[in-house]
Amino acid sequence: MTDGRPLIAHVVYHFGTGGMENGMVNLFNHLSPEHFRHAVINLAGYGDFRRRITAQDVAFFDLKKRPGHDYSWMPRLSRLLAELRPAILHTRNLNALEAQFVGATRRVRGRVHGEHGRDVSDLEGRNWKYNLLRRAARRVVHRYIAVSQDLAGWLREAVHVPAARIHQIYNGVDQARFHPRDADTLPPAEAATFLRGARCVIGSVGRMAAVKDYPTLARAFIHLCRHSPEPAGLRLVIVGDGTARAECQALVDAAGLGGQALFPGDRSDTADWLRSFDVFVLPSLGEGISNTILEAMATGLPVVATRVGGTPELVRQGVSGSLWTPGDVAGLAHLLSAYAADPLRRQREGLAGLARAAQDFSWLRAAAAYESVYTSLLHPNHD
Repeated sequence: MTDGRPLIAHVVYHFGTGGMENGMVNLFNHLSPEHFRHAVINLAGYGDFRRRITAQDVAFFDLKKRPGHDYSWMPRLSRLLAELRPAILHTRNLNALEAQFVGATRRVRGRVHGEHGRDVSDLEGRNWKYNLLRRAARRVVHRYIAVSQDLAGWLREAVHVPAARIHQIYNGVDQARFHPRDADTLPPAEAATFLRGARCVIGSVGRMAAVKDYPTLARAFIHLCRHSPEPAGLRLVIVGDGTARAECQALVDAAGLGGQALFPGDRSDTADWLRSFDVFVLPSLGEGISNTILEAMATGLPVVATRVGGTPELVRQGVSGSLWTPGDVAGLAHLLSAYAADPLRRQREGLAGLARAAQDFSWLRAAAAYESVYTSLLHPNHD
C-alpha cells in the first residue's frame, strides 16, 4: 500500500558526529511520524551517528561526492529526487546549498534551507563568493530556518533574504537525558580514579576541530594551575575527538599536568560526563547555536563560553555563566580561577541555566515549529 505521508528529503554534506547532526537526530526523534516521512541524502557519506534516530525509520542515501570540485553528484541527486518524489527539500548549510538548484529543476514543491553555523574559513559570513552563491539561491529557496537570532540577522543583512521568509527556531535539549547530578550519581567508570580528590572539574564536550579552539582551553588550564594556591585539586576533561586532541594532550604533558587532564575521545555517554563537571567551557571561534551549551545548562552547570555567534543568546553574563573573547588565554584562566574558588557561584549560575533550559529550550517546541514551516509550504492557507 502506498504511504500517503509527504516525504521530506534532508540534504547534508556528510552525516557524522556534530552539532548539526545531533540536532537532526533530536528533531527526527520528536517530529510526529504520523505527519511526514523523512530521508537524509548525503553528498559525501554518513556514519553510525544515524543509529541514534530511534523514534521512526529514516532512509539514508549517499551521493558519493569526491573531494574537490566534483559535480557528478548533481545528476545523481536529480535521479534520486525523481525516484523519491519528495514534497519538501530541506538543505542545511552552505556545503549542501547547491542541491536547491537541483530541487528547483525537479520542481520539488517546498524548498527549505537551514543555517546552523558558518564555515571555519568564513566565521563572519563575509566571503563574497560564498555570499554570491547564497544570493543566487534566494530565487529557488522558499523558506529559511536559522538556529539563532544572530544567523537570522545575517541572512537579512548580508544575504538580503526578506524577513518574511526567515524562521528563527532554537534547538531544544533532551531534558530527560541531560539533568543535574544527585546524591546517587556516579562518574563514568573511566573517570572515577582520575576525579578522586578533585575540588573543581573544568570540562567540555565537542568535536576537537579547529573551530572549537580547544588548545586555548588547555593553555588556560595550564595557566590556572601555575597560578592557583591549590593546583592539585583542579581537573580538565575534554570529551570528543578530532585533530586538536593530540595537541591538547601534548600541551598538558609538556606542562607536567598530564595526570590532571583527561581526553577520553568520542563518547556516547556524554550526559554522564557532564554530570561529573563543575564548570562547562566552550572556547569556540564561531558558533550557530551550541547543543553542548544547552546540554550543560540542562545539567545545571555554569557555562563559560566565547562571545561568538548565537552563544550570547544562551549564556546570560553573570546570571548563568560568563562570556569572554576568543583566544584570550589569560582572560579565560582568570574566569576559571574565580569559578574554582566559589562553589556557591557555580551552584547559583548553574541553577539559573537549568531554569532557562527548562523554560525556553524544549525539543517538542522546536519540532512543532519545524512542522509549522513544512505545513505552511504544503498548505499555504493552513492556520
